[in-house]
Amino acid sequence: MLVNKPRESATNLKSWLLQDSGDRQGNRVGPHAAKVERTHSWWRVMCLTGVDYFSTLGYQPAIAALAAGLLSPIATIVLVILTLLGALPVYRRVAEESFRGSGSIQMLEKLLPWWSGKIFVLVLLGFAATDFMITITLSAADATAHAIENPFAPSWLHGQEVLVTLFLVTLLGIVFLRGFKEAIGIAVVLVAVYLFLNLIVIVVSIGHVASNAALITDWWAALTMQHGNPLVMVGIALLVFPKLALGLSGFETGVAVMPQVKGGASDTVDNPAGRIRGTKRLLTTAALIMSGFLITSSIVTTLLIPQEAFQPGGPANGRALAYLAHEYLGNAFGSVYDISTICILWFAGASAMAGLLNLVPRYLPRYGMAPQWARAVRPLVLVFVAIAFVITIAFQASVDAQGGAYATGVLVLMTSASVAVTLSARRKQQRWPTLGFAAIAVILVYTTIVNIVERPDGVRIAGLFIVGIMVISLVSRVRRSFELRATSVILDPSALDFVTGDAEDYDVIRIISHEPDEDTEVEYRNKSRDERRFGNIPPGSPIIFLEVLPSDSSDFEEDLIVRGVAKHGYRVLQVTSGNVPNTIAAVLLEIRDQTGLIPEIYFEWTQGNPLANMFKFLFTGLGEIAPVTREVLRESEPNAKRRPHVHVS
Repeated sequence: MLVNKPRESATNLKSWLLQDSGDRQGNRVGPHAAKVERTHSWWRVMCLTGVDYFSTLGYQPAIAALAAGLLSPIATIVLVILTLLGALPVYRRVAEESFRGSGSIQMLEKLLPWWSGKIFVLVLLGFAATDFMITITLSAADATAHAIENPFAPSWLHGQEVLVTLFLVTLLGIVFLRGFKEAIGIAVVLVAVYLFLNLIVIVVSIGHVASNAALITDWWAALTMQHGNPLVMVGIALLVFPKLALGLSGFETGVAVMPQVKGGASDTVDNPAGRIRGTKRLLTTAALIMSGFLITSSIVTTLLIPQEAFQPGGPANGRALAYLAHEYLGNAFGSVYDISTICILWFAGASAMAGLLNLVPRYLPRYGMAPQWARAVRPLVLVFVAIAFVITIAFQASVDAQGGAYATGVLVLMTSASVAVTLSARRKQQRWPTLGFAAIAVILVYTTIVNIVERPDGVRIAGLFIVGIMVISLVSRVRRSFELRATSVILDPSALDFVTGDAEDYDVIRIISHEPDEDTEVEYRNKSRDERRFGNIPPGSPIIFLEVLPSDSSDFEEDLIVRGVAKHGYRVLQVTSGNVPNTIAAVLLEIRDQTGLIPEIYFEWTQGNPLANMFKFLFTGLGEIAPVTREVLRESEPNAKRRPHVHVS
């Protein structure tokens, strides 16, 4: 018994890790779930978005001051203009057309067919992974900065930023390993308290500015001395704007949580008009609130905090509003503010983790480009925590150092969204929306390119994610080549009548695999004659043709509908699929299960080079049909006596 304990422990550990594997579509429980048991008012769901979006106030003003200096308020106004006139209209449109929470990535997947769409989605997933992973590490790093810089923090914490950040990331992983449930109630409390405390800090700071008008005149004098006239200032603000792109970070999350929004009584599955209206209110309200906080926080932090305090190692670096809270409201209030900031930043990491756990299983396993365990939450949590550890150590838990990578992920996703809505409007022949969205796309493309050129860390990290996803995808696609890919197989009444009739009347089901070519009576007669002769089918024995009509070969998982049709006096089973041998195997097994008989199928050998046929199978779903069909059957049915019989001649 002692010898078996390690094996039992390993089995129990595996069962625990794979316990929550979602469903075949990768639907996930949590803040970004595709299906939810309970929906909520749009303003409550806005708070769930807000733990990501609003939490950037913890570090955005300091990053803006570090990037733009005295121009920070003007550059922030440019950011707000792009938010309200660019990002907001784009994502309101995304909410209309991707209302199941899949966001702009699924829009592009539908607009780009076959392998081009899949590869593009994999690239976008690399940038999305960058966005969410850096959200986790950057938020944890900024939470660490607020904790360590608090005057009541023990002195031994100073210099331990990396260890504290790793602790917060580990704590996040533990929460998800135990099981992360819907947490909108927590998000509402965190956002309400955090925004209220920020409002107090900003109002008090504005009061100090109002009581000392010289701050404004001195700032303007220094600004004109540095940059000259206002037009030059605006031009420079446009140039530095890409560095402030973190302030746009919440929109993709906003559409990801759409399934959580309560709809109207008249909502349908294909037209949830009430849910769409609620999501638009969510996006608009969040953008207006954030815009107000961004402008006012930028003004007061620029006017009241010395520029040198924003530099790396300075007391306001990564925590400008916290600096003002301690400076003007005392350390007691400042500590309360720090605790609130730490909580919402940590919860922003939780929201990002939930987004990753919803995003990866939704695409990669469905494409056949990830192992089956990628459907389970816990193994993915361990993978993401390990990646977060690497990123934290590589950047030494620095908020400033990770800003470029974060901005890159955000900007690429927003650019893809603007391109998606532009293509959608163009396809619907909507002239003015097409021109408007195209202009927004051009601005975002420029912003993304500038950000990548100035801060290439983001694209390097995204590149690593993309390369990793591509390699894993290729290896997984090859390793899973012989899996049954059908998520379901349905025989229509005619098809079911064909197979059950043969089973009842003849106690045998013989199927001939047929590649449809010329739809003529001669073709079917010759095929029947040849297979009867070379396959030794007894005279008079009934036969049924099976035809796989080609579709998108890049799809891995499919719902199969088998139709029974009569053609030129012959019975034919027709099914549409992007993969021939795996589909034939799935249909044969379904016929066996429906009739209780083991069907027999007859093939002819495929012509051509075997190696070329192998690659043809991997990328087009064709190639060596007969041997691959047999191998799929062997892999899926270990009992040879219950395995459909394959004949090749």
